[in-house]
Amino acid sequence: IPTAQGPLLVPQGPSMDASKKVDLKIIIIGALGVGKTSLLHQYVHKTFYEDYRTTLGASILTKVVAVDNTPLKLQIWDTGGQERFRSMVSTFYKGSDGCVLAFDVTDRESFESLDNWRDDFLEKVIPREQDFPMVVLGNKIDICDRQVPREIASAWCKEKDIPYFEVSAKNDINVAEAFETLAKQALTTYKGIFESYLTDSIKLTPNDKPKKSCC
Repeated sequence: IPTAQGPLLVPQGPSMDASKKVDLKIIIIGALGVGKTSLLHQYVHKTFYEDYRTTLGASILTKVVAVDNTPLKLQIWDTGGQERFRSMVSTFYKGSDGCVLAFDVTDRESFESLDNWRDDFLEKVIPREQDFPMVVLGNKIDICDRQVPREIASAWCKEKDIPYFEVSAKNDINVAEAFETLAKQALTTYKGIFESYLTDSIKLTPNDKPKKSCC
């Protein structure tokens, strides 16, 4: 799998504790040509990546951010959107802590395919959770030839209870906000799973005192 290492930008401050750093895997999925790679490069490198080569399989960028005084190392997986690669892309879902669903507001078909992408992801991610940390990004709002009205996309996301962001990778509109919202969701879920694990571990401790043997 080809990989690209992004700059690790660690916010400085007394509240940062490297010993508490949490690693989270984020995956970005969606139809071919919606701008997944450009969105990722805008978020990690703050540059517009205008290379129209199709992503084959997956590539990985990393970014370190702080959420609620917790340093997070986001390992973000950029995936190919071609239908013939769908089965291969789905093998990358396992172990994900958050998912970005992306579509192109100038491409109606890319929006209509969101149901399939979401269902495929939830079907394969283990364990399956209907409230899995997820955001939807409607990209290319900088282009005038719009085919998907904001109201239609918002209604779809509201029905699924998924935050929706209208974004532009080219003009850097709402990109960081979208990824940060997902990071907060993923961290909250991570903490919940961790606390549940600790609770279950305590429950496994024998409560009964050993019976005294008579002599």
